[in-house]
Amino acid sequence: MLAPSIVFVDLETTGANPALDRVIEVGIVKVTDGQIEYEWSTLVDPGEPIPSLIQGFIGITDAMVRGAPRFADIAEEVFARIEGSLFVAHNARFDYGFLKNEFKRIERAFQPRVLCTVKLSRALYPEHHRHGLDALIARHHLACEARHRALGDARVLWDFVQLVQAEKPPEAIQAALKKAMKTPSLPSGLERSALDAVPETPGVYLFHGENDLPLYIGKGVNMRSRVQSHFAADHGSGRAMRLAQETKRIEWIETAGEFGALLLEARLIKERAPLHNRHLRRNEELCALRLREGGEFTQDRALELVPLAGASPEELGELYGQFKSKREANNTLRELAGEYGLCLKRLGLEQGKGACFNHQIKRCKGFCVGKESPLTHDLRLKTALAVLKLRAWPFPGRIAIRERDEWHLFETWCYLGTAKSEADLHEAAQTRFDAAFDLDTYRILRRELEKRAGSADIMHIPSPRTRGEGQGEGLHA
Repeated sequence: MLAPSIVFVDLETTGANPALDRVIEVGIVKVTDGQIEYEWSTLVDPGEPIPSLIQGFIGITDAMVRGAPRFADIAEEVFARIEGSLFVAHNARFDYGFLKNEFKRIERAFQPRVLCTVKLSRALYPEHHRHGLDALIARHHLACEARHRALGDARVLWDFVQLVQAEKPPEAIQAALKKAMKTPSLPSGLERSALDAVPETPGVYLFHGENDLPLYIGKGVNMRSRVQSHFAADHGSGRAMRLAQETKRIEWIETAGEFGALLLEARLIKERAPLHNRHLRRNEELCALRLREGGEFTQDRALELVPLAGASPEELGELYGQFKSKREANNTLRELAGEYGLCLKRLGLEQGKGACFNHQIKRCKGFCVGKESPLTHDLRLKTALAVLKLRAWPFPGRIAIRERDEWHLFETWCYLGTAKSEADLHEAAQTRFDAAFDLDTYRILRRELEKRAGSADIMHIPSPRTRGEGQGEGLHA
């Protein structure tokens, strides 16, 4: 048997997001020592309308849950029925995540041992590609009198486990259980409770050693799952193993979503410079290229290298590339020179008199020997650089991007902070900031703007320095 005491659990919900949607039905089949002890189910009033799509799919209507208990009213009973048993569900992350969030709303910890029958099926029947509940029912000829109702689906899981025990030898079942319930091998200095305490929500986590200086900072949409991956038994590198061995304490900061986690991770890594982080570390060698003013009318080199760390955000639209070093910038220019027939001397990559190397191998159209004017050469240079051009700030002032119930505030690609309410946002809109340009924030924000193009979650905010005296403080979407 999988365990002396097992609860097969299924939920019906108003949607697929455990943080936002709510439970509308709970079904539990309790099995003790291989025999059904009881079956139990109840409808739950979610406190909000059930979407019509959900009503049509599962057959539970608003009228059916009207007068049913709220989850808080049955929380203690649900907890008592599950406590001490192996929690078994199909796609267990879904059902476990919903129950964990429902218990979290009443400030109750919920951390049962969990087995997912999807993972169990994959481990035992690897020859099949589909392991959804409908696939299991069809493949194994299981009966289900009430599909998409909590108790009906929970009964199917018990039937599936009985079939597995009849078809597979005990050693195969134990190997499948070990694979399906694989747990991370924790460092000797880290308690299991420390890992269990990490929430399954978006955010940033910090690994600490013997002192308060972080060893590593990371982010995850599901922080606990991401943290667990660091402590897998099969470490991919010696550096990962050292990090696991050195970690003594885990700290975390929850965010509204992945966007906020990305911004916070980039900021904290630069502020605290953790030992094991290489990505996103502050890099004073970051640089870009700029076309020299009036350069197309002179015989001087057409480009200059400027440090991105000191670049003014307002000048970004005049810069090209995001290079980690001068060497990377020069290598990129050499590639472009060969592809577009550019002169190495005009690009500042060679000095002295006479033809450049590219002209000698017939890859330069002759600027260096007077066959091509600066203007003609640089028109081709601008075409070559176009793909590297940094984007100018596309808004007249500040913007705020909504992520669930938070607002992230930006100006000229600089991150100004996060407001927890619209009242805080209005206050921030009137505040002057001395924010520095950060290349990683630029990249994160640019991707987010491309993803949210035309979204109503972007609010335009006049900057304090661009407002006229006596002008209103209005925000507009």
